[in-house]
Amino acid sequence: MTALLIILAAIVLLFIGYVFYGSWLAKQWGIDPTKKTPAQTNADGIDYVSAKPAVLMGHHFSSIAGAGPINGPIQAAVFGWVPVFLWCIIGGIFFGGLQDFGSLFASARHDGKSVGEIIRDSMGKTSKKLFIIFALLVLILVIASFVNVVAGTFYTKGATFGIVRHPNGNQTTAMISLLFIILAVVYGFLTNRCGIKTLPATIIGLAGIVLAVVIGLNFGFAMSRTAWIVFIGAYIAVASLVPVWMLLQPRDYLSSFLLYAMMAVALVGIVVTAVTGNAAFELPAFTGWNTSIGPMFPALFITVACGACSGFHSLIATGTTSKQLDNEKNAKAIGYGSMLIESGLAVISLIAVGVVYSKYMAGEFGSPSVAFGAGIATMFGEEGTRIYNIINALLTLAVSVFALTSLDSATRLSRFMFSELFLADGESSYKDVSGARKVLAHPLFSTLLLVVIGCVLGGLSLSQIWALFGSANQLLAGIALMAVAAWLGHVGKNNRMFFIPTAFMLAATLTQLVRTVIAKIQAMGGGIPGAFHWGNWFQMLFAAAMAVLAVILIIEGIRTFRAQAAKK
Repeated sequence: MTALLIILAAIVLLFIGYVFYGSWLAKQWGIDPTKKTPAQTNADGIDYVSAKPAVLMGHHFSSIAGAGPINGPIQAAVFGWVPVFLWCIIGGIFFGGLQDFGSLFASARHDGKSVGEIIRDSMGKTSKKLFIIFALLVLILVIASFVNVVAGTFYTKGATFGIVRHPNGNQTTAMISLLFIILAVVYGFLTNRCGIKTLPATIIGLAGIVLAVVIGLNFGFAMSRTAWIVFIGAYIAVASLVPVWMLLQPRDYLSSFLLYAMMAVALVGIVVTAVTGNAAFELPAFTGWNTSIGPMFPALFITVACGACSGFHSLIATGTTSKQLDNEKNAKAIGYGSMLIESGLAVISLIAVGVVYSKYMAGEFGSPSVAFGAGIATMFGEEGTRIYNIINALLTLAVSVFALTSLDSATRLSRFMFSELFLADGESSYKDVSGARKVLAHPLFSTLLLVVIGCVLGGLSLSQIWALFGSANQLLAGIALMAVAAWLGHVGKNNRMFFIPTAFMLAATLTQLVRTVIAKIQAMGGGIPGAFHWGNWFQMLFAAAMAVLAVILIIEGIRTFRAQAAKK
């Protein structure tokens, strides 16, 4: 019954936040349904492509979700369910939703450009360049982390190359993911080149998903880990360059149905458990201020990540979503609404681990996503039963699919931002420049460079990369909040709702980065065995570089806010 009460409270509070606070924000900022969007004014059939609200919602939700709202809350569950629940709800409504909605709206008013372009208007050209460098560092971590995660999800040790009869879980996931790519291309051509309406095309797509799952459960696909990394690199490079309607948009839209289904199954499981008592909710309400992952401040607010607030969301909102928005009135549902749904998923993840908490703490699960699948499956039946095995396999598959959707979106964002770094005012693409800048700003060059860097890092130890991702991602959220607030102040709109979230996120993440640098220096100075491992150097230097860049941007932000206040 505890689990049912938790999810009901989450649904009610998030709904109230969407209806009242979300609507208030839209009114304060002046959302204008009559104003043309970049998807209409800059339509190019490649990046700027107007999308139906449901399709764009699917793309945006799939891209921002990934595995974040599952991994983060489960790892943070060591603090107990109350702190994680409160941060998911409060953070989602007043921090994450604010950032996502604000970023999407601001980008829509800047020709669909990135947060860097928004910063240029209010904080200057230097701040724009610094932000793009900062964001690219975060995106490299995203690519490296998810290349590693996806390759690990597809790879089976000792398996030979080719199609496998009677596949295991990884081989099934690999096959279904490959079929998903083909299905997305077919859907894209049906809706954008054959004139088929969204509803019938969706029905065809859903039938294709069912067929892909059936095939994957009977025939898998296997390759070596290195081969998978090369394949993933090639795929994300192509996905970054082809028109969005051909692969990115339809793939994310179809993938979103897996996520919706996953959440629906989880909700049914929670109700079934409350009625039948199949599983007990074992997670304590509160375990203490200090845990294995550190003190509650800042660890809780860094670890939960996407379930409450994530800087990566601002890059999705301003990198791909704003270029496909067909009407400003849909920005609230897509930007703010998607974040609140993700907070709901985070609470579901918290409940899932609560059902298998003793096993999770005993180290019986290899990853949080595995614990998530096992927790929901346990609500339907005991481990080893047919219903348990089917639900567990399908939930684990859904998590894997979303890791890949985040990966291809991140690569496309990297291409946009790297090119922006070498373009001056009035230059919209590499075609407007010459010489070395033309090469550097070319989509093919930037894509290949960033994919190679990401895949090389992705082939190394995930733990060394992932340890930095949380801090870098949340620090990006603080800077994105600051950027949108500065722009709103610049155009004379109310930006006061941004001040507390911005200050809090910057304080938490800078604290964590400083703790990381100090810990690595102490380890190396103390002669601890293995302290000079490349991963420690990587974490220390990367954390220090990001902290310095962030401090410079914060100083510029404070100057901007002071100048705006002086003009009032």
